[in-house]
Amino acid sequence: MTTEYQYDIIYISQRYRRLDDDSRTYGDSLERLGDAGVVIVEARLSHLAYAPEIAEAMLRRQQAEAIISARRRIVDGAVGMVEMALQKLEEHGTIKLDEERKATMVSNLLVVLCGEQSVSPVVNTGTLYN
Repeated sequence: MTTEYQYDIIYISQRYRRLDDDSRTYGDSLERLGDAGVVIVEARLSHLAYAPEIAEAMLRRQQAEAIISARRRIVDGAVGMVEMALQKLEEHGTIKLDEERKATMVSNLLVVLCGEQSVSPVVNTGTLYN
């Protein structure tokens, strides 16, 4: 059973060495049933449960993967929006930015778009170089 319904056999086998023994026992049981003339036509699991410490590790790993996936999508979207903003500004000739000002704009936009908290506007009363 453990080999067919594994979660993460590498992680589990590192922490719980006896899983390999359990799978051998399962295979031995099937062999003995066959020797006794019992033919198993179909078998299904009605309930599958992991030990609490394994279930907790599985949940933490799933949550981490979900967070990483969500952050990746946010960053991809933010980078696309920044590229589009720079392209539109260039196309329309609205404003001419040197490389340093582009870098500042990119940095500010990425912080705003990727941040987890709401943004508080700041009004700059001078120039970038004062």
